[in-house]
Amino acid sequence: MSLNPSPLPLIDPSNFKIGIVASLFNPNLVNSLLARVQEVIHENGTPQELLLERVPGSNELPAAINLLLEKKSFTCVIGLGVVIKGSTSHHHLVAESAGNALQSLVIKHNTPIINGILVTDDLKSAEDRVTGSIDRGKEFAQAALHMAKFKEKWTTIS
Repeated sequence: MSLNPSPLPLIDPSNFKIGIVASLFNPNLVNSLLARVQEVIHENGTPQELLLERVPGSNELPAAINLLLEKKSFTCVIGLGVVIKGSTSHHHLVAESAGNALQSLVIKHNTPIINGILVTDDLKSAEDRVTGSIDRGKEFAQAALHMAKFKEKWTTIS
């Protein structure tokens, strides 16, 4: 995502059913990211439904989102997590496999899923993107609202 995103218009979410699945790993960062996503959604209005579920880590996001979409219909789902490089390259494996799985679920369920998994090389970069000058939470929320509107438009056209 760009460091200088274009301003986006408000989108009324009152007809939307939005699901959020957030990781419990890196709790301070993920909780801040989640709070910002919810704040931006509510700045636009009140969704018909805003469901929140928590999972252990970013690697579990696709399984949880799949289970949700098997049982319930959503206009859009957001998966939130923060993966920070440790002493090995494991963070790349987690991010890549989770991202690929989320993309597969988009096609399988015909539902937009926002990949809100931040992947950084260090804590400072993660903090900059969550609580600093780069507002990824806002971007994830706006992307979800726009994709929900897109789904609504193209599923009601005959």
